[in-house]
Amino acid sequence: MRKNKNKRQPAKRKAASQTQNSKRPCSDSPKRTENPQLTPFEIFFKEIEKFSKLHMKDRDRVQEILQSMQKAGSKTLQVISDFDMTLTRFEYNGKRCPTCHNILERSDAISSDCKKKLQELLDKYYPIEIDSTLSVEEKLPLMVEWWTKAHELLVNQKIKKAGLAKAVKDSEAKLRDGYQYFFDHLNEHSIPLLIFSAGIGDILEEVIRQTEVFHPNVKVISNYMDFDESGVLKAFKGELIHIYNKKEGALLNTGHFQELRTRTNVLLLGDSLGDLNMADGVQDMENILKIGFLNDKVSKKHARSYAH
Repeated sequence: MRKNKNKRQPAKRKAASQTQNSKRPCSDSPKRTENPQLTPFEIFFKEIEKFSKLHMKDRDRVQEILQSMQKAGSKTLQVISDFDMTLTRFEYNGKRCPTCHNILERSDAISSDCKKKLQELLDKYYPIEIDSTLSVEEKLPLMVEWWTKAHELLVNQKIKKAGLAKAVKDSEAKLRDGYQYFFDHLNEHSIPLLIFSAGIGDILEEVIRQTEVFHPNVKVISNYMDFDESGVLKAFKGELIHIYNKKEGALLNTGHFQELRTRTNVLLLGDSLGDLNMADGVQDMENILKIGFLNDKVSKKHARSYAH
């Protein structure tokens, strides 16, 4: 896996919500010549509005939430984010970047026959996942079926724990532009970052470890592998986490949110409607700013209102 060289450039992927505005740090903004009577916040907000790929359904509501968060300060903030295609890039130079599952599936740890079967599952179920004409209720059993079958195939491959680091290193996985500033800035200000992923936790952790941003403020909730005494994969731990049961996962992790009960402002990042429920376990929430990334089939999707 290659570490991105442009560490401080803002993310370029198209945002699909009214909340993408917080993505660009104020310190990276160009020199300004706006009306000197404007407050620093108003100047900042005007700067982020200049992004042509940014969509806000209710500009005033977004501004209200941002101002409230700013006044409350960093000690009241926590960040909850999806991983695949949210913190990682969807594509690079016109080529799709791998998800956590893809990293493993494309590695030497998987046989050619298994790769073929996994690809068949992807071809069958991915179009269903992104089909905007189907309801969550219609997709749910099919997503469970997909993840379950994929995990069974992986377990049968007898994957060795020792080979995961190489699989990540050899992959083309890439975090979004500006990732270094994002992770480091949160850590420097002791702002908790919860990564809530339906991917593979062991792979996810290795990605952020190899890019040197696995800081103490980062916690991961994901599907983790269970290895035997010889370091061979024998199962996946706990209940399956998929794209449409993150609400249940959030509520099961109320202990985590209880520890952060004074952090009542939430910045939530995701790329699917299933990610909207990742903050359901947060207690006494005052503000939530939701940023959605439109990655695939952009022309067929419409920006939705994510701010509450």
